Amino acid sequence: MNQTDKRSRALGEERIAPLLFRLSVPATVGMLAMSLYNVVDTIFVGRGLGALAIAGISIVMPIQMLIFSSAQTLGIGAASIISRRLGARDLPGAENAFGNVILLTLGVSALIVFLGYLFADELLFLFGSQGEMVPYARDYFLYILAGTPFLIFDMVFNNVNRAEGNVKIAMITMIIAAVLNIIFDPIFIFGFGLGVKGAAIASDLSQFLTLLFLIYYFYSGRSILKFRLKYFKPNFSIIREILAIGASSFARHGAASVLAAILNHSLFIFGSELAVAIYGIINRILRMTFMPLFGLLQAFLPIIGYNYGAKNYERVRKTLHLSVKYATLIVLFIFSALMIFAGPIFSIFSKNAQLIAEGSRALRIILLLTPLIGLQVIGAGYFQALGKALPAFILAIARQILFLLPLILVLPLFFRLNGIWMAFPLADFLSVCVTLLMVLPEWRRLTKKTKTTNPDG
Repeated sequence: MNQTDKRSRALGEERIAPLLFRLSVPATVGMLAMSLYNVVDTIFVGRGLGALAIAGISIVMPIQMLIFSSAQTLGIGAASIISRRLGARDLPGAENAFGNVILLTLGVSALIVFLGYLFADELLFLFGSQGEMVPYARDYFLYILAGTPFLIFDMVFNNVNRAEGNVKIAMITMIIAAVLNIIFDPIFIFGFGLGVKGAAIASDLSQFLTLLFLIYYFYSGRSILKFRLKYFKPNFSIIREILAIGASSFARHGAASVLAAILNHSLFIFGSELAVAIYGIINRILRMTFMPLFGLLQAFLPIIGYNYGAKNYERVRKTLHLSVKYATLIVLFIFSALMIFAGPIFSIFSKNAQLIAEGSRALRIILLLTPLIGLQVIGAGYFQALGKALPAFILAIARQILFLLPLILVLPLFFRLNGIWMAFPLADFLSVCVTLLMVLPEWRRLTKKTKTTNPDG
């Protein structure tokens, strides 16, 4: 048995707890590294150029999240198909999905770049670019857009790597991108005096070099999947399945993008550019510190998909149970650390005393009920891994669209800026309630299937 077959077989045979750990640690390290360069951008920009520059790049962040959601739609949709095909020992089916997701990625990347440059000013205004932050937002966006195809391909290929059980390559590529970006940031921002343009160029260049590494990896023969020309033609049933499964991820991240746009406008109205900068920093803090949770999710998805494809329902049930338990422990630790160290963390980003004080308070309010969200993340991921697009979609939009968005529109009318911060814990509570209502019946069905396929178990 070769190394690639061993990686795939491990998803169905290795003990679940060590397997989750072994797969989640590289995924977490990689994603931490990937999110680190967004944080590093903000630190360099904030301490070197000031709060207005942070506000400017914060305006672009929801647009980047929309691009990110497009990449995740393709990557997670394809990964779900690939992991289930590999579980069913259908390598040609997995490679067919791989070829089709590459075609989709080319088309989506080109469309995003074209529309982005065509409607740049309109997009920036829509996402909250107002007042003195406008020139910073425009400069950053126009340059970051050029690297969009590299970013999307990086993310899609890393999802594919995880689907075949090779999380180490995904980790390595994200570390490469982060290290390169940290090296390039001071060179382009300060060395060449390019300011926020330099931060964008540093990101683009690091993503391009990372993509070259990934292409080399697939051509090296170390991957289960290969670039095969016969699969580089549209298979519309596969394309539909990729988009349907990935739609929940698009909904989650796309909803976050729409939400961030509304947030930026509300923060400007009920606060100021300073409030926009505060949320921009909070967003980056949360995205980075919650990466261990999403690292666990990345480990969870291929194990569930592979074993469901192999009809090993007992293993699916155990993986779901352990993952919810570990996710809850992870978020409890993150919650405690951020509550205690909110002030020192904010002081890393800025020397502005008002920003540090108000930001620390806002972060603590937003975090109040985050210990509950482990269940919500794993629950949505479960349906996604099984290819159950509708429930995955509903859970993906529950927090952001069904609850947080209305609360952000209503609560500030009564509580001003505090109402915006209070909306987050209320949305966390309501979304977890919806998750329980959907996951518990599925758990009972899964238990019944386990007894049917393994009556002596």
